[in-house]
Amino acid sequence: MTPSERPVHAGEERGGPLIITEDERLLDDLLRLCAAAGALPEVAHGLPTRKGDWEAPPLVIVGADCAPRMRGAGRRAGVILTGQDAEDPAVLRLAVALGAERVLALPDGERWLADRIADAVEGVGPPALTVGVIGGCGGAGASTLAGALAVTAARTGRRTLLVDGDPLGGGLDVLLGGEKEKGLRWPAFAESRGRVACGALAESLPRLHSFRVLSWDRGSDVTIPPPAMRAVMAAARRRGGVVVVDLPRRVDTAVTEALTQVDLGLLLVPTELRAVAAAQRVAVGVQKVLGDLRVVARGAPGRHGHGLPPDEIARLMELPLAGEVPWEAGLLADLSRGVPPGAQVRGPLARFCTAFWERLTESGADGGSASVLGAGPGGGPGWSAGPGAGAKGPADVPTASYAGGRGGGRV
Repeated sequence: MTPSERPVHAGEERGGPLIITEDERLLDDLLRLCAAAGALPEVAHGLPTRKGDWEAPPLVIVGADCAPRMRGAGRRAGVILTGQDAEDPAVLRLAVALGAERVLALPDGERWLADRIADAVEGVGPPALTVGVIGGCGGAGASTLAGALAVTAARTGRRTLLVDGDPLGGGLDVLLGGEKEKGLRWPAFAESRGRVACGALAESLPRLHSFRVLSWDRGSDVTIPPPAMRAVMAAARRRGGVVVVDLPRRVDTAVTEALTQVDLGLLLVPTELRAVAAAQRVAVGVQKVLGDLRVVARGAPGRHGHGLPPDEIARLMELPLAGEVPWEAGLLADLSRGVPPGAQVRGPLARFCTAFWERLTESGADGGSASVLGAGPGGGPGWSAGPGAGAKGPADVPTASYAGGRGGGRV
């Protein structure tokens, strides 16, 4: 069995919950839920006697059978009271005395409790800002842009995960020069259902250029089951930081699952009329799922300014303009030498990506929502905010474009 074929198992993230009960049936149910969440709990039959044992666990689950013994416990967050009847007035009074955040009965509350245990163990914070990149036509360079966004995000200290959502794209690990790096690939996650531990996901993936990458192996399996996409994307988002997803142009059920968890979509469109026509069809499918889709104009070689202007592309697409990436003459040569996209800090691609992340930071969208990208006056270095140029969208959300600056002109 190769590394990419091994199944993923949830692992411990932090200390496990504290379970307080003498009800063996209830204990069996709670231990099963903890195992499903990848948590190793402590079990007690009453108020812990050692100092700190009550306050330290991320979550405390108290059975109704032991709740009367807990009256001397100090108030703390993260206490769940479980009993056979969650509506029993006596149980509700015990919950008030304990300061419990919730009272629930099993098995009705199993799903909620399993997620609550996993959240407590993983220490879940704000969800990751998730950016999807889609090519408007074949050869637009979506994978290159996705890779560059990940490289620049990691370079600025953001916790970054790059997801290859295009099984026919050749593999982002190859693009980044890490096809031989140890770690799991997509086939290992094909059977994933429900909840995947976010820490276990990240630790199992190859680490390239200071960020984690979920790519494809060289096998013949080129499908992502929708439940697997849903589980993996949810785990990636719970990890926080930044998630960049390289997506194919055709929106199938798996891509739909990915798009539902994307905050902002970037549609990369070469500055050619035929590319715009193709991108319009792609946009129709994407917009059925994703509410915030924006155009990135991609300069073409040999055009010397004779391609369609970026604002004209945005007008034709009826989408906001996120910016322009001028053609970078040495990019293909760099990739062939194993230099990842965006590594050349002064290159047009890296400058575009750096300004993109700076704009998100300035707009306050770095914590998990990109809905305010470009909202507000001014902008990061190399950016200019202006009216929507005929783009469809909220009137108070201006667009931003990056002119490339010195050395960033088309060639």
